[in-house]
Amino acid sequence: MGEQAGIMDGETNGSAASGDQLLAPEAAEAVGAGEMVITEGKARIIFPGRNEVFYNPVQEFNRDLTCAVITEFARLWLSAKGIRAIVPGEKHAGKMVVDLSEGDMEMVQEGVEQTAAPGEVCQGGLRVLEGLAASGLRSIRFAQEVPGLHAVIANDFSARAVELMGRNVQLNGVGHLVTPSQADARMVMYQSKAEKKPFDVIDLDPYGSPAIFLDAAVQALSEGGLLCVTCTDMAVMAGNSGETCYSKYGAMSLKGKFCHEMALRILLHSLDLRANCYQRYVVPLLAISVDFYIRVFVRIFTGQAKVKASASKQALVYHCVGCGTHHLQRLGKVTSHGSNFKYSPASGPPVGTLCEHCQQRHQLGGPIWAEPLHDMAFVERVLGALETNPRRFRTQDRIQGILSMVTEELSEVPLYYTLDHLSSTIHCNTPSLLQFRSALLHAGYQVSLSHACKNTIKTDAPATVIWDIMRCWEKLHPVKRERLSETSPAARILAVEPTLKASFTVREDANPKSRRRGLKRFQENPEANWGPKARAKAQGGISLALQEKSRQHQGKRKEREESARATLGSFPSKRFKQGTCSFGDQCCYSRTPEESSAPGPQPETPALDSQPDCSSLEDPGQPSTPGQPDAPMPELDSPSPLAP
Repeated sequence: MGEQAGIMDGETNGSAASGDQLLAPEAAEAVGAGEMVITEGKARIIFPGRNEVFYNPVQEFNRDLTCAVITEFARLWLSAKGIRAIVPGEKHAGKMVVDLSEGDMEMVQEGVEQTAAPGEVCQGGLRVLEGLAASGLRSIRFAQEVPGLHAVIANDFSARAVELMGRNVQLNGVGHLVTPSQADARMVMYQSKAEKKPFDVIDLDPYGSPAIFLDAAVQALSEGGLLCVTCTDMAVMAGNSGETCYSKYGAMSLKGKFCHEMALRILLHSLDLRANCYQRYVVPLLAISVDFYIRVFVRIFTGQAKVKASASKQALVYHCVGCGTHHLQRLGKVTSHGSNFKYSPASGPPVGTLCEHCQQRHQLGGPIWAEPLHDMAFVERVLGALETNPRRFRTQDRIQGILSMVTEELSEVPLYYTLDHLSSTIHCNTPSLLQFRSALLHAGYQVSLSHACKNTIKTDAPATVIWDIMRCWEKLHPVKRERLSETSPAARILAVEPTLKASFTVREDANPKSRRRGLKRFQENPEANWGPKARAKAQGGISLALQEKSRQHQGKRKEREESARATLGSFPSKRFKQGTCSFGDQCCYSRTPEESSAPGPQPETPALDSQPDCSSLEDPGQPSTPGQPDAPMPELDSPSPLAP
């Protein structure tokens, strides 16, 4: 992966220093002309001024969160071996360790003598692979900030990236833990499986889609190993290109308000499907949608009986194109008979030909992962560790805010609605979040927010109850029904009388704890053009940043209209032959230099070996020339063939 880093900001994204600024002696010697040193976490990396190796400061949150998750995973992994993981700055007071292996959770009191600290080689510790390491920043941070590591392989296909990685490893003094590798990440993983040397943690953070790496990743992990995957191809996963999503992940994406959570569930479905081919299955620990990407952390286990239940964990999505109502259809069904289980196809569909609320058609998406996205016990562990070490990460406030929202989500309810979409469907004003949540609570249903989007309603209430609440709200705030089309979703929904009498009296428990505490949940972009960066060039050329390309394309349509006449100068006339133009230099079509400079009429029949000349159309402001037909204005967007 590769890109420029010259836009970094020392306060929000990591500090950067050029080679001319004051640095430590060893760093000053390592930095070349046009290079800079970037500090993030406890790592310092040399970054070239040219666009050769990828670095995106926006992803600091991603890297911080990954360090926090792997730290807690290492505690669980090492506790079974009698090793206690220690993080500097953390308070240790009678901590309990939760064993997340399959089966019943076992609470084990920490009282072991052997310890593992960051920066030390731990015998029996984790073997980590970063498949697409670029500058090596993430691997170096693992070595310096995560305890209990035995070895870290920082791999990249780019020779320039691997060369830079070696310099950064030397600069940070982590050569005893981090080994740079130049290879195809898939080959590294397949080779580890063939040599029976699996990795305990694999981190995949590619530019775009990770689809081509998933098959190798699910095979190269040890039993119960941790797989961390990032997807930045959100246009594909959020419904803009469903057929492309199917080719990559085996599921059709839908362009609904729930698209960000659906993207998470599509990725989990794809991971589980690929693992099932090898009698393995996934157990999600954490799955989040943030900024412009999604990030999932899953454990991989082996078990034929568990794999048989995988079909019952997947579901198709029926999405109404009119009112946005969605229904899920499970692919399989598991029936328990004492200690035995029967696996059979599910029955359906859950909807009719048309939507029962607005009589519009349904779109079919999926399959998606229909089970919980997070392991709440594990998320609580990560939150607890952050609270005992409040200054560990620069983005810690945001991590705590998002994870707090995750713990409040209804884990058994896939997808969600948004208040603004419900209101716009029936063309009424929007109730406050607390009012709508209170109405659902008064009706006896559960409700929560979602970390993936603002103003979301995740509830176990059926769609009929949700629309009844909106009908009751519309009665308090009427819309002008005479302006609604009889066939519109709004008219058909409001034509039905509500069977539920909704109460919008605000309840105290309607306001979630994370909201009351004012945690950083949906932060505003801290700077302009906050988002993905342009792909780096393999040969190290300077490419335009996305914001520069956007700036160049602004006003493009207006400029085209203003220069439409000038644009015609590059096209010949479609109707008139060479030599019939009477406007001379005022002709708006292409003309050969000889014709434009020669006065008077030109011969009607061109020489066979000459370049065809274009003639102008009649000027609508002047009278028509006798004997010359009137011509309509040409279509500017249609190509014009050369005149014979």
